Amino acid sequence: MRRGGPRRTKRPPVNELLWQPSAARIAGSNMTRFARQAGAARGAAFASYAELHDWSVADPEAFWMQLWRFTDMRASALPEVAVQHPERFPGAIWFPGAKLNYAENLLRRRDEGTALVSYLETGARREIRWAELRSQAAALAAQLAQFGIRPGDRVAGWLPNSIEAMVAMLATAWLGGVWSSCSPDFGAEGALDRFGQIAPKLLFAVDGYRYGGKTFDIRSKVLEVASQTPSIERTIWVSMLGAEVEGTSFASLTARAPDGPQAPPFAQMGFNHPLFILYSSGTTGKPKCIVHSVGGALLQHLKEHQLHLDLGPEDRLFFFTTCGWMMWNWLASALATGCTVLLYDGSPLHPDAAALWKMAEREGATAFGASAKYLSSIEKLGLKPGQSQNLGALRTLMSTGSTLAHESFRYVYRAIKEDLHLVSMTGGTDIISCFAGGNPNLPVHEGELQCKALGMAVDVWDVKGRPARSEKGELVCTQAFPSCPIGFWNDPQDAKFRATYFEKFPGAWAHGDFAEITEHGGLVMHGRSDAVLNPGGVRIGTAEIYRQVEQVEEVFDSVCVGQEWQGDTRVVLFVVLRPGIALKPALVEKIKSRIRTHASPRHVPRKILAVPDVPRTMNGKIAELAVREAIHGRPVRNSTALANPESLEAFADLPELQS
Repeated sequence: MRRGGPRRTKRPPVNELLWQPSAARIAGSNMTRFARQAGAARGAAFASYAELHDWSVADPEAFWMQLWRFTDMRASALPEVAVQHPERFPGAIWFPGAKLNYAENLLRRRDEGTALVSYLETGARREIRWAELRSQAAALAAQLAQFGIRPGDRVAGWLPNSIEAMVAMLATAWLGGVWSSCSPDFGAEGALDRFGQIAPKLLFAVDGYRYGGKTFDIRSKVLEVASQTPSIERTIWVSMLGAEVEGTSFASLTARAPDGPQAPPFAQMGFNHPLFILYSSGTTGKPKCIVHSVGGALLQHLKEHQLHLDLGPEDRLFFFTTCGWMMWNWLASALATGCTVLLYDGSPLHPDAAALWKMAEREGATAFGASAKYLSSIEKLGLKPGQSQNLGALRTLMSTGSTLAHESFRYVYRAIKEDLHLVSMTGGTDIISCFAGGNPNLPVHEGELQCKALGMAVDVWDVKGRPARSEKGELVCTQAFPSCPIGFWNDPQDAKFRATYFEKFPGAWAHGDFAEITEHGGLVMHGRSDAVLNPGGVRIGTAEIYRQVEQVEEVFDSVCVGQEWQGDTRVVLFVVLRPGIALKPALVEKIKSRIRTHASPRHVPRKILAVPDVPRTMNGKIAELAVREAIHGRPVRNSTALANPESLEAFADLPELQS
């Protein structure tokens, strides 16, 4: 879908080159091998990644079928074609006739190599080998089948990021069930807002968890949610604290039946059968229940893991996440590459700021991932992992969740490792994958996502739906892709689903990100488009302001919103200061000067105020919309979606915003 020609007003940004892959790395990458095979199949080699990407969106039938073969998708029935009705968006039908099982694809290894390594913040370490992982998943699947779990039944997990969570998900997928999870730090209301909508038949729940050196017992919350969700027939308890519980224990179920003749067969499902239900942040109402398919999630993740991150069986992959973020599902799918997956539950800064890096050193992590906020936090703390730990095995570092600032790019190469493939990614819960991200064959430029992902027809449009070049605009995807959600749960005629993504530009997915395409074919992200500031009619991404504020050492955190004021919008910046620091006029001017000099005079906030904390979602994203509602005296419709809802009190009825 294309609307006119691109508008050109100035040259795109040129950002500093930070890393260039070696010729040997390029020659040996999965991306190179895939391009070679795809070129041979079409009868013409690809001269560049740009040419490969253009082909991947111009001929989706050939590209996705080639990817199916390259990633060795395991299926009991092969697809007739890759896609029917690709012109329908939404509405394309992917891989009709295919029958496969997600768990079977993840458990393809059956040897004594290490599949999962699990850490708690206490330092407790466990590991499970491939044969044992398959055996436990089979044993649990056999028990779930006895409990009446059938294809399409929902199973919920209120669990930490642990081996038990992975086994429970695999057992559910083994039977064709639909898995949905959240982390133990969710309140009862937050869990009810999610699980209450999807009517799960079973609930896996933990007795408690540890975070930041503290212990949290959640048994009463679990019992409250189970009692208020009539569909839940049974609660299966995972013990992390050794607390007393009444009911079925996870440990007893996984010990009852070995793999072999007693294991149930893998349920063979259609490519578009539901697999996961994920949730929107829910800060503007009850979270949307986003349904993702077996094949869509698996094939997209295989593409990202094998091609864009160059992972293989010899790798050891870590990403700091909880079971309430789509990166947990993404991390789980990496088992299909045969690599070892590293899990961590607890505070990433406990018992000290180097906790995750000590784990990475001990385990020989080759790929390490965390949120952009985590990277900026350890930079503020002065951490230099490359000096304090031996990271010789590390080849790739990933960041997502929010915009990775230009300065964070430089910090990675200065303080972590010089020879490192830094991958900043954008996508998310909505598509359980990425629109743009990394490429092991391309250079890394400061502040840029390296490339559009293969098979994703990504563009940037202005407000009139015209391709925008050399200017910021709305990130869109103009063609169908396999991990497009099946829809929302309980959404007749897909009304909410279509309104959420396709109302702004009919026939094209509007993702809600404010972005810019660079001359390298990469992207610079400028924040959420629904949080774009508009003073005097000039559109400003909040990430542009955060980038500068993060360089002010007195400031630990910040949130920036637009206040409706005298028929216009004025920019208001709230800052969380380091202990012992006060927001005096000199510091206010220092912040403004930094923004004025390194961004523009239009970016300078009209008001700068100190607050004790910044509201964030359970996934760590800044809740800008919630702050915007609070300063205007409007109710925040679902504060239970926040990790720290009490922080909103500091934004209400501020006299400084009345003048």
